Amino acid sequence: MSTSIDKTFPHSLYTQRISRAQKLCRERSLAGVIVGTGPELAYLTGSWISSHERLTALTIPATGQPRLVAPMTDIGALELDGVDIVGWQDGDAVYELAVAPLGSGTVGVGSSLTADHVLTLQSLLDEHSATVLATDVLAELFMSKDEAELEQLRFAGGAIDRVHAQVPSLLRAGRTEREVAADLEQLILEEHDVVDFVIVGSGPNGSNPHHSFSDRVLEEGDPVVVDLGGTVGVGYHSDCTRTYQVGEVTNEEFLRAYSVLQQAQQAACDAVRPGITAGELDAVARDIITEAGFGQWFTHRLGHGIGLAMHEAPFIISGNDVVLQEGIAFSIEPGIYKPGEWGMRIEDIVVVGYTQAEYLNFQPKDLR
Repeated sequence: MSTSIDKTFPHSLYTQRISRAQKLCRERSLAGVIVGTGPELAYLTGSWISSHERLTALTIPATGQPRLVAPMTDIGALELDGVDIVGWQDGDAVYELAVAPLGSGTVGVGSSLTADHVLTLQSLLDEHSATVLATDVLAELFMSKDEAELEQLRFAGGAIDRVHAQVPSLLRAGRTEREVAADLEQLILEEHDVVDFVIVGSGPNGSNPHHSFSDRVLEEGDPVVVDLGGTVGVGYHSDCTRTYQVGEVTNEEFLRAYSVLQQAQQAACDAVRPGITAGELDAVARDIITEAGFGQWFTHRLGHGIGLAMHEAPFIISGNDVVLQEGIAFSIEPGIYKPGEWGMRIEDIVVVGYTQAEYLNFQPKDLR
């Protein structure tokens, strides 16, 4: 694998994405979409501009020229081909500027726009205009990754694999979770641009899926949940979990549950294909864990989409009828957590391929 990855995409890629958004708006009879700062804006423009409580918004009308409004204090040297860049000062009618390019009809609003912005924008839209969530109506735009994105995600997957390969040497009785986490942060930075998170959950701390790390001392026979993530390149994320052991775990209930977990995680990976729904995929793993008697301890969804956001649609959860299509990237991470005693999780990032899953993580899943 290459030791470096692009930090920027060409301007032409963003022009293509905005054009595709306009085409989808026309196909869905939308007047257009308005997105705020964050991953959606970065996907469409390459910009991670942040303007705090002030409005920064990209308006993409179904027809006509898109417009980006941003405070003069933050707009800097932002340039976008084919986009009208409008800087505004405090006191300007910024919301009117944002809605002006839109005609009458339903408008998609971005998920990062806060209620104060959304309510004001709604008050200015045509009385016959409804608002819907942009990520829902343009789901295939944001969920299906193009080849440039997949290259970034593959690089991220390899980067976090190289970190996980070094975890067993760090887990020694007498060390604290915090000491292990400090080592892992440095290892992540050797492979990534940013550390997103480190989870080191030993013994009973592993029963909390979102435990970070503490001063608990690792003991012989402890299982340890290690979940790691970082950011690379243009802003794409890694996310991978493995469960390890200090010395050798002898708890028979834990070992039986871990065998079930491996079976469930692999079955879900094997079931990935175009056409399966997110809810159906969740059920593949959940049914195996439930039938083995551990269902009450599988307390979260099977997975989440990943890209410019660490957690994004689609969410692999019971009842979600979103149909998975080629190019969608997400985690498969079943877990079993016995309260106050132990926990376990196995997580890989996969991409829906032409007929099956493409794996982005390759570290062993046996207890090490």
